[in-house]
Amino acid sequence: MIAVIDNGGKQYLIKTGDSIKIEKVEGEPGQDIVFDKVLLLAKDDGSDVKIGKPYLDGVSIAATVEEQGRNKKVRVVKFKRKVRYKRVKGHRQHYTKIKVKEAK
Repeated sequence: MIAVIDNGGKQYLIKTGDSIKIEKVEGEPGQDIVFDKVLLLAKDDGSDVKIGKPYLDGVSIAATVEEQGRNKKVRVVKFKRKVRYKRVKGHRQHYTKIKVKEAK
């Protein structure tokens, strides 16, 4: 199964058995979660493609939370030449690592 899901304003292409990092979702490691915003669903060979308008009705993706964490630090730099102005800030985004199980 191949699917495209919508989570946190981003779209993710997933397959059964994939482990991916997505925007933070509430849940403990080992807990099951369900994604109901499915944009596209197809078989592994690319046949039997179903496209939603914008989402598919009655289709959901089951997944298991593997871990909660934070990504590597991203440095944000503001700089203006000739006026000795420079600001550097760091940011670490929260993520959830999930393992995709199946489509229901």
